[in-house]
Order: sequence, then C-alpha cells, then structure tokens
Amino acid sequence: MKVPLISGAYQAKSIIANAQRCVNLYVEKNPQDAPFPTTHYQTPGLVKIAESSDFGWRGLYFASNGTLYGVCGQTFYAIGSDWSLTQLGSVSSIDSMVYMADNGTTLLAVDGTEQGYTVTLADNTFGSVTDLGFYGGTTIQYADGFFILNRPGTTQFYISLAFQATFDATDFAGKTGFADKLLTLAVTRLYIFLLGQWTTEVWVNSGNATFPYQRMPGTFIQHGCAAVDSVAQMDGAIYWLAQSPQGKCMVVHTEQYEAVRISTHAIENEIQSYPRIDDARGYTFQLEGHFQYVLTFPSAQKTWVYDLSTKEWHEWLWLDEQGVFKRHRSNCFAYAYGTPVVGDWENGKLYRLDMDAMTDDGAPISRLRSFPHMVDDGNRVAYREFIADFQVGEGADFEEVPVFLRWSDTRGASWGNHIRESFGLEGDYLKSLQFQRLGMARDRVFELSWSAPVKTALNGAYVQPVAVNQ
Repeated sequence: MKVPLISGAYQAKSIIANAQRCVNLYVEKNPQDAPFPTTHYQTPGLVKIAESSDFGWRGLYFASNGTLYGVCGQTFYAIGSDWSLTQLGSVSSIDSMVYMADNGTTLLAVDGTEQGYTVTLADNTFGSVTDLGFYGGTTIQYADGFFILNRPGTTQFYISLAFQATFDATDFAGKTGFADKLLTLAVTRLYIFLLGQWTTEVWVNSGNATFPYQRMPGTFIQHGCAAVDSVAQMDGAIYWLAQSPQGKCMVVHTEQYEAVRISTHAIENEIQSYPRIDDARGYTFQLEGHFQYVLTFPSAQKTWVYDLSTKEWHEWLWLDEQGVFKRHRSNCFAYAYGTPVVGDWENGKLYRLDMDAMTDDGAPISRLRSFPHMVDDGNRVAYREFIADFQVGEGADFEEVPVFLRWSDTRGASWGNHIRESFGLEGDYLKSLQFQRLGMARDRVFELSWSAPVKTALNGAYVQPVAVNQ
C-alpha cells in the first residue's frame, strides 16, 4: 500500500484527527506522472559568512547603492561584498527590530522609538534625524519619492518631503475609518496599508498638492495587527499575524484589498497556546522558486514557515546542545550580492542560506516527518513491513548514514522507541530502507527522523498491513 504525504504540518487540536509534524522539511508538488504526488525536501542550512562582536542582528537592508546595511546589538554596520563589517555609528535602543529604506541618496532607519538615523549613501556618513516633523516609527517604507512612517501611539502616519530625508510637521494624515490606533504600515504596489489594532485601511497617491495620499474608496479590512514585527511583503501581497474584535491568532495575507486567511486550524490552535504572540517577527524570502513567509515566536521558541507555492506550512527549527527544538536562528533577512543572508538572533553571526548546506553552521539539523493515521475500519492490523521511499546513496566518506523510525499506537499520544536503518553507503543508489515486523495496532502513526548531514528527499512510504481476524 502506497502512503503519500500530500500536506505539510498539521497537528490538529485533537491528535485523533491528525498528528502530522513536518520539521525542517518543505513540500513540493510533483507532476501527475510522478511516483508520488509530493516530495519533501530539506530546508536550507546555514553557512557563516561574517561575525560581529555584538550580539543579535536586528535588521538587514540592501540599499539602492548596492551596499548591505545592518544593525547588530546597538551597532550600525555597512557590510561589504566581501562580508567585511564597517561600523558607521550606533542606535540608542537595545533589542527592538530596526527597519530601513532609502530614496537613492539617503538611507533612513527607525527602531520603534522617537529616534531616526540616516546614512548618506555616497560616503556612508552616519547621523541622526533632528527635524521637528519627525516622530520615529515602528517601520519605514518608501514609495513615490516619499519616506512613509507611522507615528507611534497615535492614529497618524506622516511622510517626508518629496525625494528628501527631511520632514515638515504639516505632512501627516490620520487613520479615520475606525477608532483604533495605527500600529504599523506596509507598502505594496505603491498602495499604503495602514494596519491598526483591529482594522486596516488602504491609501493611494492621488497627487493632491497639499497632501498626496488619500483613502482608497470602497476598501476597508476588518482585521488589524497582533504583532507589528510580523508584517512582511512578498510577491505583491502583505502577510501578518492578525486580530480583530472577534478574536486573534489568525495569519492572513492580502488579495487585492482584502485579508485572506492562510493559517490552518492546527496552526491557529498552536499559536493560541503560546505565552505571548505580540513579539512575533516575520520576514520573507525566495529560494528555488519557493516564496516563503517566516513567522517566529521568540517567547514560544517556535518558527513557522508558509510556502506560497504549495500553500502548506512547516516548522523551521534549530536543535540546541541538549537536543531540544528551538526557534530558527535567523532573525532578519536580506538578499544581497546575489546571496540570501540572515542574521542570528542570539549572537553576531551572519549566515548564507544554502540549500546544499546540511548543517546549521556545523550543528546538526534534525528533520522529522510523521505520517497520517493508518486505520482499517477499527480492525487490528499487523504491519509486516514499512519501506521509506527516500533518495539514498548520498552519504559521505563511505560511512553508513542512519535514519530512524518510531510509531504510536495511541493515536499520537505516546511513542515507542526508535529503530534504526541506514541511508546506505555513498553511491548505493539502490538501497531500500526497510523496517520489518512492526507489531499490530488499530490506529498507527509512523514517524521518520534523521539528522545526518547528507542530501536526501522523502516521497512517502510503502506499507504492508495485514488484517488480523479478531
């Protein structure tokens, strides 16, 4: 019997419905004539490319002058194409996220406080914003020649003078559709989305000489923002962790001028269990044609990833020295010098996301995939054989590479011990991963796991169940 894996992570509110985890693996759909409908590939590993003496990267931005900028700890850096770090200045805040934008001449950075920082792109001169019409912001965007920011703690947003990094105190407008405060904003396709606590408005450049932006008629989104740092833009859509007067913990993205739910009931139930969600942080990236929205919950030590190409979720986790899953090490992202770059949340390391890297900077990556419930109308079933359909023969140094199988006969509530097989020796492309004489159950959930630093892929499994007459 062929057992495909047609979805991503889905551990339901009750495990009797579904108990599938998908850790450090992402799904790719196959052509109709493929042996299995989907294949699970390994998430990218981390390769260190630079390291700061400070701790915790808080923002990365690839500017229009072709230079990467970043903030680690309180230090503001220019990062060269050789990954050299040049200190430009410092920010006063300690641990908030830092966002940047530029107008081709000046880079402007904000950190959620009333402060603002500038970098002259021609010579990397660092400075602070002193204009009386500048109020800081939780984020900064650029469109149509204007820097666009929210004024923290109010319903207002404001803009710079056209093609300048200076501000006039009269260049502001207010979110007026509902009484909630404006928490953050995002720009996509030159439209401004003003995300409040409970609702979202869309504004557009109308060309008015007094103030260029106005509310777009007929648009109003009945979802606000539950975590200001969760907002990210990808492929023309905005993604964020939403809330409304009716509830919270739903992940949405925009389609046209509406918010569309992309989280599943399983993801929402998981998020509801976290000690806090307002600290969630999001970014987006694209590798090998997969647009992915990364949503990390620091307090809960969890990272979830939504794959736009398959509309499936997976967990992206780091294995600590005690063998415990923690949130992924990346805290911010930029695509610079032809390289996908992430900054570590805990230390000063910058990494390259690398599909060919099988470790996280030398640390093992534990990968795990559980299977759907296997039932036969409530009958007891004997499992003679489980054959995992893996890509094999990619081991290094002609050593056996282990893979482990365990199962639950309590519908996912408890698990037995792992049994071990091997991916085979290097070049052993005909290796069959067979696990035999696996006992009996009325409801069986299998789970595969491995952390060996080798290239592989998982299609699914072939199982030989035999009904037991009793």
